[in-house]
Amino acid sequence: MAFDPQREDYQRLGLRFARTLDGGDATAAAHAFSSFGLRFQQDRDSLPQTDEDRAFHLVTLAAADIDYRLPFADEREAEKLVAHGHQLLKEALALDADCFDAARMQAASEKPSFDGYLAYLVEGEPEVRARCLAERDRALEGPDSPERARLAADLACAPYLRWLAAEAEEALICGRNREALRVCREALELDPHDQADVRFTEALALAKLEDEAGLDAACARRQPHGRRTPADDAWTRLARLALAYKAHEMDRARDELRGLVETYPNAAESLIRQAELPDGVFARLCVLPYSEDELILALSEGTVLLQEGRDPRGAGALSAWVARETSRLAPRASSAVMRERMAESAAGADGWQGPDANLPRGGRP
Repeated sequence: MAFDPQREDYQRLGLRFARTLDGGDATAAAHAFSSFGLRFQQDRDSLPQTDEDRAFHLVTLAAADIDYRLPFADEREAEKLVAHGHQLLKEALALDADCFDAARMQAASEKPSFDGYLAYLVEGEPEVRARCLAERDRALEGPDSPERARLAADLACAPYLRWLAAEAEEALICGRNREALRVCREALELDPHDQADVRFTEALALAKLEDEAGLDAACARRQPHGRRTPADDAWTRLARLALAYKAHEMDRARDELRGLVETYPNAAESLIRQAELPDGVFARLCVLPYSEDELILALSEGTVLLQEGRDPRGAGALSAWVARETSRLAPRASSAVMRERMAESAAGADGWQGPDANLPRGGRP
């Protein structure tokens, strides 16, 4: 359900192209639209589009650089990707000063602190809400067919949902857990199907507040999401694991840990490594449900739980417990991670940390 920038770019131009075919010969229109996909891929400039469409396309290119390529780049390539991504965002805003995605992504890199970025999001939210919801209402009241009108309304609302998702995630990082919950619930009221995946942020915030009843209620309210069930995603299991651990209900915590190992491929190694990734700047990264990538993403965002407290060796108490218990459950995975770390140490590498090794999780390029 997560936002896929390329898919949204395709939908925007597809809707605009379909409108240009209205009123003409149906057979000719069908033939013309059959070539749309090829033109979109190979000759995009030949398709009808506005400056707003062109700006959003530049945002998708920036998202590809910053969110999807940067985490796997070496230091030299990372610097080029960051510079190129920022240039694309600058060009997008030159085309469309009201491109809220570009403005938000640019601010993520310019604000000096997490608190500063959160303040920017809170301050800007009323205007983004008013503009996006007004455009949504115009789409629903316009001359399009019900199917097209619904798509146009969803596209109009998407930047605001992404704004709310970023605001909720930032509030969580800043320790403002009740504020994160308020924003999540505002987003869920607007979009019960939760394309922004704010339910995952909600689960982590409820665990931070040690509100298990609230987590149960949140799961009960969730809408179906394809092959997903309401409460077996990695974020919710991690939240329940943390709640059990804090309550000293270790058997229940182990059950949740086993659930993660049984649900996700290569889960044991991911649970031992607990790699941290930069947050997606366009939106939470679009990964396959129940994939290894999804678990890695959830563990990275779950740092707010894993790093609470400190064990005698300086690691987060829950982090150390999860790694230790997973090693007992899967000794082969533990050995594989140990060999990997030894090889990295011998090579003088600590794994990718981005262009600035001092950036914490969520630090933006």
